[in-house]
Amino acid sequence: MVEQVRSWLDTASISVSQLHRRLTPDHFTAGAVPELRRLRDLLSGEALTWDLVEAVADVCFPDEPVDRAGQRLQLARELWERARASPTPLAVDTQELALAHELLAAKDRTIEVYQELQLVRQAYEASERSRAQALQIATLLFAMLGQAQAKAGELKRRVDALQVLPPKDPEAHTALELRLSRAQRQQIDLRQQLERAEQERDTAQQVADHAARRIHVLEAELAALREWQEDENRDFAQDLTPQVPQPAMQAITDDDAALDDVDLALEKARAVLDEEHDAVQQAAHDMGYQASATSDSAGVTIKLVPAQPQHTATRQSLPRGEENPAALSRTTRENQLTSPDTTFAVDASRLSADRLRYIGAATRRIARGLDLDEIVRGLCRATVPTFSDAILIHLRDPLPVGDERPTGPLLLRLSRTDRRPGDGEAGGGIISLGEPTELDAVATQLCEVKPGGALAAVLRGVRPVFTNTPAAPEALRELLGENVECCVPPGKRAILAPLRGRRRVIGTALFLRSPERAAFQDDDLLVAAQLATHSALSIDKTALDGHHASIADELQRRMLPETLPRCTGVRLASRYLPAAETARVGGDWYDAIPLPGSRVALVVGDVMGHDRTSAALMGQLRTTAQTLAGLDLPPQEVLHALDEQAQRLGTDYIATCLYAVYDPVSHRITIANAGHPPPILLHLGGRAEVLRVPSGAPIGVGGVDFEAVELDAPAGATLLLYTDGLTESRMRDVWTGIEQLREQLAAVAQLTGPGHPPPLEMLCDEVLDMLGPGDRDDDIALLAARFDGIAPSDVAYWFLEPEDTAPGRARRLARRALARWGMEKLTDSVELLVSEVVTNAVRYASRPVTMRLLRTDVLRCEIGDDVPQLPRLQRTRATDEAGRGLYLVNRLARRWGATRLSTGKVVWFELDR
Repeated sequence: MVEQVRSWLDTASISVSQLHRRLTPDHFTAGAVPELRRLRDLLSGEALTWDLVEAVADVCFPDEPVDRAGQRLQLARELWERARASPTPLAVDTQELALAHELLAAKDRTIEVYQELQLVRQAYEASERSRAQALQIATLLFAMLGQAQAKAGELKRRVDALQVLPPKDPEAHTALELRLSRAQRQQIDLRQQLERAEQERDTAQQVADHAARRIHVLEAELAALREWQEDENRDFAQDLTPQVPQPAMQAITDDDAALDDVDLALEKARAVLDEEHDAVQQAAHDMGYQASATSDSAGVTIKLVPAQPQHTATRQSLPRGEENPAALSRTTRENQLTSPDTTFAVDASRLSADRLRYIGAATRRIARGLDLDEIVRGLCRATVPTFSDAILIHLRDPLPVGDERPTGPLLLRLSRTDRRPGDGEAGGGIISLGEPTELDAVATQLCEVKPGGALAAVLRGVRPVFTNTPAAPEALRELLGENVECCVPPGKRAILAPLRGRRRVIGTALFLRSPERAAFQDDDLLVAAQLATHSALSIDKTALDGHHASIADELQRRMLPETLPRCTGVRLASRYLPAAETARVGGDWYDAIPLPGSRVALVVGDVMGHDRTSAALMGQLRTTAQTLAGLDLPPQEVLHALDEQAQRLGTDYIATCLYAVYDPVSHRITIANAGHPPPILLHLGGRAEVLRVPSGAPIGVGGVDFEAVELDAPAGATLLLYTDGLTESRMRDVWTGIEQLREQLAAVAQLTGPGHPPPLEMLCDEVLDMLGPGDRDDDIALLAARFDGIAPSDVAYWFLEPEDTAPGRARRLARRALARWGMEKLTDSVELLVSEVVTNAVRYASRPVTMRLLRTDVLRCEIGDDVPQLPRLQRTRATDEAGRGLYLVNRLARRWGATRLSTGKVVWFELDR
């Protein structure tokens, strides 16, 4: 059946990849086209479906008559039924070896791997040549840029000197100014070409690294697919850097000749970079990369296309041949084997070149590590079994960071230990130590370096040493324990290499070779030194980057509110998500600020950028917004003051902000916007509405006015404030994202039904669930506010004239309100506190004093007057007649405070009900 289907593809000259592109969901009852790997499996006979049989016939023979198509499918249907009824595995006696489709798949995959391996090797060679060429061009341009800057400086001085002196030869002066202008333009061109050369070098390095990894994977797959292995695989990390011609550079002698030389060199550099750019792009395209040009013609963005999953045969279908043991004495995989039974005359220059190629491959593998564990693992896999049979890595505990000076004793902790697999272990390469060995028995987890001891002397020496030197045995005994002789072979079979970072030694690496393998040579000390140096510098940089990341995390946490305040008449919930693990700080922020009169200010903003500068500016703007909110300014005035503050901080800072003030008594909300996405209001009935508020200009533009709108805020409704990271990404524009967010809120509201708003925490989680894998381009700040409001029956409000009788009238009014609310037990305390606060307000006020009582989960009393000075607790003497009222308020009230308004101040206190 499979052969029949594949014969249709051969007849129509259609490959599996072309078939995959022509298939549509309508061909399958499930409505989904299988991925390319699954399609290859199906066409190899693994769970072949009748839908696919019909789809192949439809794609291969689209113009075939109906009767002919029916006959073809009828014959295929008969084969299909027979294949399903009687599968025929290949077997010997009663032991099943492999199914036929497995052998076919292995054969086809072997051909594909050979073809892809040849293509990837060519791409690797092309990218390495381009990298070397770009590096040489960058070096040349850098030197020319220095000379051009010096020449331009000289011309500038000559022009300035001629401007001071009387003009004798105007034509010479004009010609000199033209040369200066030309030299300045050349500086700009040189900088642009230098940047382009560096970009081309980095792009070529990325392509070469991917090709190297792909070659390694393909060679490993071929080893599993072949029945026998005649030749060893080539090392994937050969440095192919042939000498390439570079533009000639001559010394600048006179003005015009020097400028002509620069123009000529620039033309040659552009031509070479264009040629190498095309070569790298072709290599990337051949390997499955997608190269797309950016706005700058010189820049290239390389996007990695995920490699197709490998089709490897099972162990039953592909019996493995006899494995040759790895040659542990070679420096790279292309070196000759060295064993007691085999000797080869190795040319010294060839051996040196092999070492250089190995060091290049190993250092690139170490440099690919992104964290401490990956770097240490890369060092182990780069050395075992190629350079040594086993390795032990000890790192300082704790690991010093940057210029930090460690205190206390120097402790080394065992970080990782790898060894070559034994003869009885399957597979090749490196594995972590599994079963306990003698090496595990003596490798202590923690050792203290004694000051003035042998190990300290080795660490101070910085350079690797053989363990047969006079000081090394004692150093090993201090590092590994007393029984070190039982596992460390004698002679030049062990190298102890200190790991030194930028400032100090951060650990050690011990390379070991078994007695069955040739001993280390003197030149291997240089190899160990290179490996130790690259590893130590990478570990040091990773530790410093981790320290900076922790600082960034702490900065971000401190910039955002740790907890949201508990405000009367409103419930709050929030979320913050950074853009990515590599960008832990950003400019998004949110805030909730209690205001006088039981109001609350809701703020959300976004400063452009994802670095510490953006986070610092965000913190300054957030602090400014809190200060302005304390002054009880209208929302549009707050945004105007924020705009002025952003301009004072710098002209390059742009931010968006939305500032809203909710009044639970009037059930109204006032909103002003500065270029921020509009908020969404989820009504109690389940309808989600995008509020129409003026967009305004972003903060930092300057010279613009902001407009505020006042809207209804019904009880039970939920207001959602967010940043554009939630609604905008590379996959969708901001307005499409806003509409999806509105639909998401409406769908969440349907889960709880009309009249039952969803819990705020669940609502925030459901909103974030709408993000897809490609939607995290920016950090996200989310603030949700549920409006409960305060019922009019729970509010009492009066105006009091600033007269001597005002305190008594205030006591009577408060007593009546408490009696109406059934809170007579608080009458005495409320009368006393109201009397003290109103007396103080009447004493200094010139306009009517306001008094308001609010009944929520607590009893809140607010006294307002037109005097801006805030009351303070003061130390009173025994002879003072005033100044004790606030002590009574502080003693009896649950909480109290005073807030300055634009028209005066408000003094408030709360009592438990």
